[in-house]
Amino acid sequence: MIFENQKVIILAAGQGTRLFPLTKNKPKCLVELFGKSLLQYQIEAFQKCGLNDISVVKGYMGDLINYPNITYFENPDYENTNMLETLFCANEKLNDSVIICYGDIIFEERILIDLLKSTDDISIIIDKNWKEYWTLRFNNPLDDAESLLLDKDGYIQEIGQKTDDYKNIQGQYIGLMKFSGNGLLEIINSYNKFKKLSENGNNPLNPSLPFEKSYLTDFLQGLIKQGCNLKSIPVNGGWLELDSFHDFEIYNKMYNDDQLKNIIQIN
Repeated sequence: MIFENQKVIILAAGQGTRLFPLTKNKPKCLVELFGKSLLQYQIEAFQKCGLNDISVVKGYMGDLINYPNITYFENPDYENTNMLETLFCANEKLNDSVIICYGDIIFEERILIDLLKSTDDISIIIDKNWKEYWTLRFNNPLDDAESLLLDKDGYIQEIGQKTDDYKNIQGQYIGLMKFSGNGLLEIINSYNKFKKLSENGNNPLNPSLPFEKSYLTDFLQGLIKQGCNLKSIPVNGGWLELDSFHDFEIYNKMYNDDQLKNIIQIN
């Protein structure tokens, strides 16, 4: 399966303090699950789908990330910035069609294929089976889950807000998305506009944070408010997020007990 001009940007600048001590001597994306680093799982998944224009944005202990045939960018201010700024460290790759992937997830190939098949300019993978997965990881899923509301056609109306009501969560964003065509023009122009507006000291994306610490979900919500169409691509499981040492312990126990296959098929 070949997708012409399809680029990939993996955001892997963060330290992953909640994974300590696993990240004491390596970046989060190099933490291993079941014999492979998170980044190796991702690179293999992309290459299996014929995607070879892969870029990684490094930050914390970035000199340890050295997979061959990968383009590297660096976020030198990773300690004081978040995913949005990390993405735009690779802005020269924001053309044609681009998949953006968080550095702390792994996913089945079928999820990537669903994303690649989408013809919308902005496509976002969401997990409709999120509650079952979150219940394995958290005593109260609402402590970590964020809002995600859809219209009748599957376009996202709200994303990334704290909520205490399950009715406001029609899926959970997993950190995998695709921008192409007008969608890429929209994110570039919007980023520049929002950054300019923030120069007066007020962050238009999230008033509680300085602009450079904006989350990508803040940015996606900002796009929605501008009238952009963000198409949800629903999946039912088939992925993992490694966010904490608690996650690491849970996944390894499930793997050893042959229960992980209920969430994801590991290759």
